[in-house]
Amino acid sequence: MKKKSPPPLITDPAAAIREQALSLKFDAVGFSPAEINEQTKENLRTFLARGYHGDMGWMENRLEWRENPTAMWEDAKSIIVLGVNYGPSEPPLANLAYDERGNISVYARNRDYHDFIKKRLKALARWMVENLGCQVKVFVDTAPVLEKVAAAQSGIGWQGKNTHLVSREHGSWLFLGEIYTDLDLKPEQKEEDHCGTCNRCLTVCPTDAFPAPYVLDAKRCISYLTIEYHGHIAREFRAPMGNRIYGCDDCIAVCPWNKFAEPTSEENVYPRIELTAPRLADLAELDDAGFRQIFSGSPVKRIGRDRFIRNVLIGLGNCGDAAITPRITPLLSDPSPYVRAMAVWALGRLQDHKDFSALRHQHLSGETDPDVVEEWKNPQLPTEERLGPLG
Repeated sequence: MKKKSPPPLITDPAAAIREQALSLKFDAVGFSPAEINEQTKENLRTFLARGYHGDMGWMENRLEWRENPTAMWEDAKSIIVLGVNYGPSEPPLANLAYDERGNISVYARNRDYHDFIKKRLKALARWMVENLGCQVKVFVDTAPVLEKVAAAQSGIGWQGKNTHLVSREHGSWLFLGEIYTDLDLKPEQKEEDHCGTCNRCLTVCPTDAFPAPYVLDAKRCISYLTIEYHGHIAREFRAPMGNRIYGCDDCIAVCPWNKFAEPTSEENVYPRIELTAPRLADLAELDDAGFRQIFSGSPVKRIGRDRFIRNVLIGLGNCGDAAITPRITPLLSDPSPYVRAMAVWALGRLQDHKDFSALRHQHLSGETDPDVVEEWKNPQLPTEERLGPLG
């Protein structure tokens, strides 16, 4: 946004911005310099060099912008970090106890936060241009911005051992957005790291995605696998996924600092009933039109029907209920190899050997996708514990 006519006199721009942001229903406001410290840059380069970003190639693109905010906009002097609390009112991991239900990450149980937060950021940006005579650029997870780093530098919180932002006031439940500005705003006092000796977030991870404290291997992360990953999910991760079909909140939910967080008052993220604990078998029957209808306005829609059903079928393969196999069988002929492969995997987990062999005889000869063929030839059978005592 460009500068306008001279603004009215405001003696404390930071205080005025904070007041206006709170009036726009932001819950956290902080100010960071438009720079990234050298240790963070080194950590980012190491993360990329080790391949921990998986196939998220966009993390390597514009690396100079991530490391140097002024490389993206040379006039930037400060980053205003805004947060919206999305803390759940119910236990966030409760759905994990119900194998036949799908668990969707708390943040995705209603509207896509990018949409409503961006509107508020733009409203605050307009106010700043009109009243402070400054230039601004608005971002909400849409540009090469190290959001959590900027938030930590702004004093809103600190990056915990799970790499997520942690706030003493809001716990781990904050949506973030940023406004870059040419105003030279005084940085907030940086929040100290209060993780101490606690390792709950590291030990709770179902797929061991943390090779060390403060280090995430995204390739092993269920959030990455179910949302960002475009391939067939590796076998070693399928059983640990349980019924997590979009994202994973485990390492966030167990943080002790969440006990100080208040449930959100943001209506846009109040959970929709159909996204709170949906039946996996019902979701498996969605075609593309049905998927788009149910997830209209939701971030889930962005991954598309095929990858979503891929995730759902993994959940079904973990549910242990052979009675639902007739609802999986039609997907053996689905146009998507992602879906066919996981339908084979799920049936191999749920059916007895005779029934599975009959389906293999029926479908294998006509299968052309090598990954689906591999699932038929080498099914991943359930564990003895899931089958119960033999003999």
